[in-house]
Amino acid sequence: MRIPESELIINGDGSAFHLHIKPEHLADKVILVGDPGRVELFAPYMKEIENRTASREFVSLTGWHNGTRFTILSTGIGTDNIDIVLTELDALANVDFKTREVLPEHRTLDILRIGTCGAIQPDVPLGSYIFSDISIGCDGLLNWYADRDSIALLDFEKAFKKHVHWDKHLPDPYFVRASDKLIHLFDDCVHGMTVSASGFYGPQGRVVRQGLAMPNMLADFESFEYKGYRINNFEMEGSALAGMSAKLGHNAGTICFAIAHRYHKDANTNYKAGLPGLIKLCMERLSA
Repeated sequence: MRIPESELIINGDGSAFHLHIKPEHLADKVILVGDPGRVELFAPYMKEIENRTASREFVSLTGWHNGTRFTILSTGIGTDNIDIVLTELDALANVDFKTREVLPEHRTLDILRIGTCGAIQPDVPLGSYIFSDISIGCDGLLNWYADRDSIALLDFEKAFKKHVHWDKHLPDPYFVRASDKLIHLFDDCVHGMTVSASGFYGPQGRVVRQGLAMPNMLADFESFEYKGYRINNFEMEGSALAGMSAKLGHNAGTICFAIAHRYHKDANTNYKAGLPGLIKLCMERLSA
């Protein structure tokens, strides 16, 4: 079946519409970051950089580390951008851009998001590396796609909504497990559940000049525990990454550097000095 021009827009140079990446420039190992400025932080750990692109918030480079080919790509902020990024990455891997036909053999990508987050558990210290075994999508994105329940942990969802007194006006949350392949690469990090919020302030329980639909959400999120998992942190992209990747047949996961602590009401504004350590760790693990 040919995919129409209106559904998958391909630029005149043969690149994906938003990402401006061509199929031949996509590696099997993909690292996603939010901030476009973080992409160049990977350059010192790479050699034979073969391609660079920049379009809006989507900045990328493809090169090699320890004999493994990587594509580093920025996504900007939010699950809406992850919808764009994952759809176009999958198309680059699994659609012939000349014929617009789905390729006969599926190509699986390993996609790791490296981000920053706010910790909420009192015993998870500032500066921790937190891996999201399970992402909680409070953003609603996956609900737009067919068969959402096929990859969701429905019992987690039911228990969560009851525990936190989920507001009826909010989209149904979804729970998705990261790829076991990536989970096991980071056994020595903090593991658990992560809330992916649709905003930075109210959706993460911050009060500036407006009240919250669920006034006790931070305490309720902190106290929720199910089947040995608890919520460790907030971030804004991991749920869509885990959900879309699971549906499209890719291995995905999110690891975050805790730069704020919601329980202790503390933050590290000089966190950028700690990012190279996490970058190096992730590249080493993915290329092992």
